[in-house]
Amino acid sequence: MGYAMSRLEIESELFDGGNTVHEASSSTRPGKLFPKVDDEISQLTNLRSGPNDRLHQLVPGKQQLPVSPVRMLAGRESNYSGKGRFSSADRCHMLSRYLPVNGPWLVDQTTSRAYVSQFSADGSLFVAGFQGSNIRIYNVDRGWKVQKNILAKSLRWTVTDTSLSPDQRYLVYTSMSPVVHIVNVGSSTTESFANVTEIHEGLDFSSNDRRYSFGIFSVKFSTDGRELVAGSSDDSIYVYDLEANKLSLRIMAHTADVNTVTFADESGNLIYSGSDDNLCKVWDRRCFVAKDKPAGVLVGHLEGITFLDSRGDGRYFISNGKDQTIKLWDIRKMSSDTSCNLGYRNFEWDYRWMDYPPQARDLKHPSDGSVATYKGHSVLRTLIRCYFSPEYSTGQKYIYTGSHDSRVYIYDVVTGAQVAVLKHHTSPVRDCSWHPRYPVLVSSSWDGDVVKWEFPGNGEAPVLANERRVRRQYYD
Repeated sequence: MGYAMSRLEIESELFDGGNTVHEASSSTRPGKLFPKVDDEISQLTNLRSGPNDRLHQLVPGKQQLPVSPVRMLAGRESNYSGKGRFSSADRCHMLSRYLPVNGPWLVDQTTSRAYVSQFSADGSLFVAGFQGSNIRIYNVDRGWKVQKNILAKSLRWTVTDTSLSPDQRYLVYTSMSPVVHIVNVGSSTTESFANVTEIHEGLDFSSNDRRYSFGIFSVKFSTDGRELVAGSSDDSIYVYDLEANKLSLRIMAHTADVNTVTFADESGNLIYSGSDDNLCKVWDRRCFVAKDKPAGVLVGHLEGITFLDSRGDGRYFISNGKDQTIKLWDIRKMSSDTSCNLGYRNFEWDYRWMDYPPQARDLKHPSDGSVATYKGHSVLRTLIRCYFSPEYSTGQKYIYTGSHDSRVYIYDVVTGAQVAVLKHHTSPVRDCSWHPRYPVLVSSSWDGDVVKWEFPGNGEAPVLANERRVRRQYYD
C-alpha cells in the first residue's frame, strides 16, 4: 500500500458523502535539513499551485495555508475572482493536495520485466514496454482495454524506450540497435506483429560511413512531431528528420553512454542530455559555436545520469543519478568548464551489481551547481526514471521517481520532503507515470506488474500481497 508520512494539513480528515478523504502529507528525515531551494523556482512553484490571496487571508496580515476545500468552494461561489471560476493556480492548490497513494489496482501482469510506462499527453492512452519484446498500448478511457499489442522487431536485449507522437498516431520504440522502429497506433489492427500483420518501418540512425553497431537508450518526439532526438551507447546525440526521412544531426556529445535526452521546450531548439560521464549538457541548435560543443555544462552528480525531465520552460530540468540523488538544475547557471568533473571518485563501484558505498552517500561535488538535491530513493541495476508532477493538476509542485527498492517516491520540489512512498512491487520500479489531469499514477516494475494508484480509488479491491504469484528474483 502507498502511504503518506505525516500531516501537512491542520484538518486531519475531510468527509465527502461519508467517505474519509486522505490528503497529501510531508516529512523530512530526522537530522536532515533540506537546503533552501532557489527563491525563483520556489516562487514559480507557488504561483502555479498557490491559492488567491483573498482565500488564504484569515485576517489582515495573517495567512493560513493550505486552504481547505470548503473555503475554496465558498470563495468560488462568492465569485472572489470576478470570473465565477477557479484560476489554474486555485485548481492546482486543490488537486495537488490529494496524491494518488490509494491502491494499487492491477492494470496488467506479465512474466516479463517492465522497462517503460507512460501516459499520452492527454491521458487517453498508456504505453508499457517489456523486455520480452511486447509493447502494449492501453485505452484508458475504455477501462484500460489493450488497444494495440505490439511485438517488437529485431529486439536486442529489451525495449529501451518508447515515444508517442504528439497527435498519438505513431509510436517509436528502441532497443540496443541503431534502428528505431515506428508503428501506426491508429490502425484498426490490435495485434501488431512486425512485418506480419503490420509494417514496423525502420529508421536507421547510423551514418552511411560507419560500420559498427550501437544501441539507443532514449528517444523523444519533438512537440511538432517532425523530429526525433535520441541518445546512444556511442556517446552521441542524434536528431532524425521524419519529414525528410533521414538523419539530420549527429553530435559527439559525451565521453560515455548518453542514457537520456529530451527537448527543453516546445521550440525544439534546446536539447538536454545526460551521460555516464556524470555530466548534464545543454545544446542550442541555433548557435553551434563549434562542432560538438555544448552551450553549457552542468556539474554536480558524482555518478552517471540515468534520466532527465524538463520542466518545459526552457530553464529548469531534473536529473536522476547513480549517486542516488535527483538534482534540480537552472541552465542559467551552466558552465563551460568540465575539467572540475574528472577524477573525483576514489573507490571502485559498478551500479549494475553492487550496492552504493556507504562512505559515498554524504559526499558532495565541490563544484555542484544544482539548485536542489533530493535523496531517499535508490538508483541501482537499471536506468531509473524521474519526473515533474503534471502542470495541470499540481503546478509541477512535486517530483516523483521509481526506485531499486521496489517503491515509488514523491518529493516536494520546494521543501525536499518525501510526501509519499508507494509500496507494492517486489523488484525495481524502473518507470512510473502520473496522469496529466487526474490523481492517478501508474508504476511498472521488473516483477512484471503494471499497477495504478489513485485518489480516492475506484471502488475495486486493491491487489493483495498474498495474491501475487511467485516469480524468480530480478537478478537471475
